[in-house]
Amino acid sequence: MPRLALLLTTLIWGATFPATKAALEQIPPLSFLLLRFFIGTLLILLWFVVGRRRLHHDRAVLEAAALSTVFLFLGYLLQTVGLSYTTASNSAFLTALYVVFVPLILLRVDRRAVLATVVAVVGLWLLVKPNASMNRGDLLTLGCAVAFAGHIICLERFTRQVDAPSLLVWQMVAMTLLFLLAPWWEDAPGSAFSPTPVLLTGLVVTGVLATLAFAVQMWAQQLVPAQQVALLFASEPAYAAWLSWYFLGETLDVQGWIGSALILLAVIIGAFGG
Repeated sequence: MPRLALLLTTLIWGATFPATKAALEQIPPLSFLLLRFFIGTLLILLWFVVGRRRLHHDRAVLEAAALSTVFLFLGYLLQTVGLSYTTASNSAFLTALYVVFVPLILLRVDRRAVLATVVAVVGLWLLVKPNASMNRGDLLTLGCAVAFAGHIICLERFTRQVDAPSLLVWQMVAMTLLFLLAPWWEDAPGSAFSPTPVLLTGLVVTGVLATLAFAVQMWAQQLVPAQQVALLFASEPAYAAWLSWYFLGETLDVQGWIGSALILLAVIIGAFGG
């Protein structure tokens, strides 16, 4: 059940790509992230109020949230800045390499994990067709993959040690505060924040649906090993490609379909097999 839940949440993560891409034609990226996490924070706090849940703020929860947020913030920051210097295809491929970094960092490597990881990487390469050359943006995006791997590993540990919903709240609050100066730093005009249908759609997908997906991830990682979570999340580029093909009219050739099929095969081998 938790693996299926993670696979469904990955569909939402994949939907954030075309939604964000459309919204970024109106608003700078870091300002968009500020709005996204602000809405997510309000949503989670509302859930706490309506459900009359207790918000834990003991030292263990705050320390866990601080460390997890460092990795989450670095992941988004390095990915966003890296996109300024590299192609979207390279960014998608390199970001998804957390599927390699998580088992390597945790030293959880067996035959099934190796096979699933190799199949996933080959599928990712065929799907996004990255360039073979490496530039500054690629290095930053590689750092983003390491940061996201660190965040997945943190959640595996901390969601089993502290109150997971409170951990989610403090991460969302911290992310909002860290991006608070983004509009000033990017010198975003007032028109960038106009409530157009495109911006509102992007915020609903990323601020509401993706926040719910994040909450499901926090629950599932109490039960699913981190290396399997990384494999499940490797299907995100496939979902993004399918949704972009369907809603935005982007091209998805035979090689892309084969690549996305290999990614899903890797998920079945590594996360559901055995």
